[in-house]
Amino acid sequence: MELLRSGKVKDVFDGGAEELEFHFSDRISVFDKIIPSDVPQKGATLCLTAAHWFRAAEELGIRTHFLRLNGENRMQVKKVRVIPDYNRLTTKTTNYLIPLEWICRHYVAGGLHDALTKGTVRPEEVGFPESHKVKYGEKLPEPYFELTTKLEKVDRKLTLDEALKISGLTVDEYEEARGVILSLDERLKEDAHKGHLVHVDGKKEFAFDRGRNLMLVDTFGTADEDRWWDLPKYREGECEELSKEFVRQYYRKTGYHAELMRAREGRTPEPDIPALPPEVVEEVSALYIGLYERLTGERFPAR
Repeated sequence: MELLRSGKVKDVFDGGAEELEFHFSDRISVFDKIIPSDVPQKGATLCLTAAHWFRAAEELGIRTHFLRLNGENRMQVKKVRVIPDYNRLTTKTTNYLIPLEWICRHYVAGGLHDALTKGTVRPEEVGFPESHKVKYGEKLPEPYFELTTKLEKVDRKLTLDEALKISGLTVDEYEEARGVILSLDERLKEDAHKGHLVHVDGKKEFAFDRGRNLMLVDTFGTADEDRWWDLPKYREGECEELSKEFVRQYYRKTGYHAELMRAREGRTPEPDIPALPPEVVEEVSALYIGLYERLTGERFPAR
């Protein structure tokens, strides 16, 4: 098969006139940087977890691009056009990847916590009273949505007006996507609780099919796209990271993240991201495998 593009984690191959094949690698990336360390079994856990959630979405009556698994780390999906020129996207365009990422947050964590701490997002914007002192790990009064770019080198946060302008979406179609996400996240929450997990936040992506019907694409609900905490420890007041956030926190502790942010803010050359130590690679691999088993209730095949 012809390799069409190689992403940070997935390699995309041409599977024929109407199909693509995703190959999930063991590569890992954070802060839009590919780490020079492979994580054993990571690709297989992502592929199998994503297939689990696509089947769950279809049970809810949600259209997806998922067709079938071709192995533990390979997935066949429906092909849609990728159109990087925003000017070509209108409310009449069909069969294309919507160039947006929807982030839905249910707890105060990650970038949202940073924004609340800095004051770039106010407590009342996420449903708290104006004078509320927000704490890390606190459950949000209501789901909080963010929109970012999908096809740009570094993800850029968007207002709703900006998102509609670059994507060709109508307001009604945006609301439809929002409803799909809320429905899916309710299912993710229920399944997560069975595995003694907290679903903290995550991203979703969509496309339009040839009839301009909304269709869930890419992957979601994995350790890469979503944030998960251990439920028993959360009830004791601890937010134990059981997703790729564990790796992000590692680079925050080493000082690399601060160095990278200084370079980006100053528009100076960005420092190369260092490799993970072997013991951290082993820990991350076990984290991905363990999360797959807790989310799906299935034993990881390679064990």
